[in-house]
Amino acid sequence: MFWKFDLNTTSHVDKLLDKEDVTLHELMDEDDILQECKAQNRKLLDFLCQQHCMEELVNLITHEPPVDMDEKVRFKYPNTACELLTSDVPQINDKLGGDETLLNILYDFLDHEPPLNPLLASFFSKTIGNLIARKTEQVIAFLRKKDKFISLVLKHIDTSAMMDLLLRLISCVEPATLRQEVLNWLNEAKIIQRLVELIHSSQDEDRQSNASQTLCDIIRLSRDQSNQLQDIPEPDPLLTALESQECVEQLLKNMFDGEQTENCIVNGTQVLLTLLETRRSGVEGLMDSYTQGFERSYTVNSSILHGIEPRLKDFHQLLLSPPKKTAILTTIGVLEEPLGNARLHGSRLIAALLHTNTPSINQELCRLSTMNLLLDLFFKYTWNNFLHFQVELSIAAILSHSVQEGKTITNDLESKEELFQKCCLVQRILDAWEANDKIQAEGGMRRGNMGHLTRIANAVVQNMEKGPMQTQIKLPEDCRGRWESFVEETLTETNRRNTVDLVSTHHLHSSSEDEDIESAFPNELSLQQAFSEYQIQQMTANFVDQFGFNDEEFNYCNLIKTAAHLLTLEAVPNKITGSVIISLVHNSSEIVTV
Repeated sequence: MFWKFDLNTTSHVDKLLDKEDVTLHELMDEDDILQECKAQNRKLLDFLCQQHCMEELVNLITHEPPVDMDEKVRFKYPNTACELLTSDVPQINDKLGGDETLLNILYDFLDHEPPLNPLLASFFSKTIGNLIARKTEQVIAFLRKKDKFISLVLKHIDTSAMMDLLLRLISCVEPATLRQEVLNWLNEAKIIQRLVELIHSSQDEDRQSNASQTLCDIIRLSRDQSNQLQDIPEPDPLLTALESQECVEQLLKNMFDGEQTENCIVNGTQVLLTLLETRRSGVEGLMDSYTQGFERSYTVNSSILHGIEPRLKDFHQLLLSPPKKTAILTTIGVLEEPLGNARLHGSRLIAALLHTNTPSINQELCRLSTMNLLLDLFFKYTWNNFLHFQVELSIAAILSHSVQEGKTITNDLESKEELFQKCCLVQRILDAWEANDKIQAEGGMRRGNMGHLTRIANAVVQNMEKGPMQTQIKLPEDCRGRWESFVEETLTETNRRNTVDLVSTHHLHSSSEDEDIESAFPNELSLQQAFSEYQIQQMTANFVDQFGFNDEEFNYCNLIKTAAHLLTLEAVPNKITGSVIISLVHNSSEIVTV
């Protein structure tokens, strides 16, 4: 019977604590020490909160373990010490946050020469971050007394844990009045300007990349919090500094004046693209975001556009002459002159600028014939679907430029005229289609940009028939007949083959789904944009928040199967759809045969 067994629940930690000479390391060897700590075992907490124990715990997370230790256990004690210090137990928080001696030991970790040990840096950042959230006033007051704090954090910005620390200072401080004080303090220390200075060809790649990511995260965090806390009388000084014309001009100067490197151009452009974001989805999930619309929208500050406009010629030149790259071997052969990440980001920026529909920027792009250059790249790099998508977005932006008050805006007409007359868009579509038909007739492979070309052709047809440009653009006589024949026969037949009858594919989806399948299948362009951005952005710790879905809200299996179905369609670029499947399989716990 059950009473024959010893039901004494006293843990081994309690038994150790009964010893007079028990050491901290002995306790940390016990597997259940964290459980006992979080359960607020009184005897254990009293022991841990002794001054010498707290100092030993802090030293463990801020000093390198002996190098002669076995690598498998070398960071065992520092890891356990960090877990104890960040266990969110009030007694430990009070002791650590209220003792300046302990805070000084912790702070001294920053006073080392780079590079910091990344694991110890993560322990340090996690511990300080927990104190910022739990003992806010005491820790902020301590850090503000340290004149070198900001300089030391920036000195070690090549370690990603320092990025996290800065972002915690911006996002985890409450109440709002104290947060505003912290923002003003960081602004007075010129944190934004100093981060911009780090995006420079003279800096190593990790420092540039982390500085860029930090600025992008500050922009998004500041905009989100400004929307949520609209009753705050003072504007966010960090966002104001980032959106200023002076800041944008300095960033562009770092990118293009002097030596130009791909890393600097890409990282700088990522900041500009974030500044140009006009909408961002919330955290409801990918499907909800694209079927119900974006949760947050922003207005692009005119100072950003004023700062970029004089440098459009530099981006045009970048598309012409990017930083040199060596030839690469691809699945279709050797690519002697790769497109490169710098030109891809340049094309993304052009697309984003065209979507702002700013007259002076549109005119400058027309003067430079930048759209013509993008089309050259579109047809040269027939297998780069990321580039194809940005060109498609640019064309869509030009075609959608509105007519206000019944009168055509001269700038809109000018950009459309360039697209159809100077760029010969219709002729290029026809020539490329005929060239692809000839290649396939000879047994060759269908070109990789044909899916995007189909969508571009459909957009042109739609705008000619219904859009504001119906009476504005006249096709050249020599191609009008070819175009009409192409639209009536070739394009119509292609669209017929590519039509997706979602009702007939209902068997691909779970029978438990009651909602209309169409509501679970987002706009094709929006889905492709999401995965295009996913593929070229850096993976960050808050990826789920940025991408907008999690496993509980998203049925991977269904979308993978649907994406597999799309692989058979000419109108959907195969490489993008393949990326969709690869990405989803990588993130899914389900095994799907496609």
